[in-house]
Amino acid sequence: MKGWKSTLVLGRVAGCKAHQELARCWEGVRTHVIGMHVRMSQASIILANRLRETKGQGTTEYAILVGVIVVIAIIAIVAFRDKLQNLWESISNGINGL
Repeated sequence: MKGWKSTLVLGRVAGCKAHQELARCWEGVRTHVIGMHVRMSQASIILANRLRETKGQGTTEYAILVGVIVVIAIIAIVAFRDKLQNLWESISNGINGL
């Protein structure tokens, strides 16, 4: 082993209390970092799933919106049928008069 990690391990073997305390501290830090990594991985998976759901949800919302607009257009055409027919005839007559 090289560097400070080997010093920690050798201190633990040799029975040096300061080195043993550092080794325990290092283990705590390492455990905390690994825990953070696991939580970040879980969070990224949850976020990816939500984004995937949002895309499908957006498509569904657009389909519903288009359906509502079509229904409103049909209701408007039925409600104003006579006025629309008169308007269409006057436009047709104006074009034919050219």
